[in-house]
Amino acid sequence: MVQPQIKCTVTAALDQLSAHLGNAEWLDGAFSAGDLMMVSVLIRLKPSGFLNDYPSLAAYVARGEARPAYQRAFAAQLAVFTANAPAG
Repeated sequence: MVQPQIKCTVTAALDQLSAHLGNAEWLDGAFSAGDLMMVSVLIRLKPSGFLNDYPSLAAYVARGEARPAYQRAFAAQLAVFTANAPAG
């Protein structure tokens, strides 16, 4: 269970982000490195269910994940982690 203070802080940040995004596809016009970084942060909230209350942000994350640039960056990061993982 998420602590009430943490939930309040995360919700306030998501409220601001959702308001800034509005009906736009991306945060600052065209897709940018900022969107790549923001999607990377927001994706970590999926298991918590926080994004369930923010359909526009959930759709934003889905759009970001579908981008070839995001997929390349994720694959490159995963390759580094996999190559440097401790032996089992």
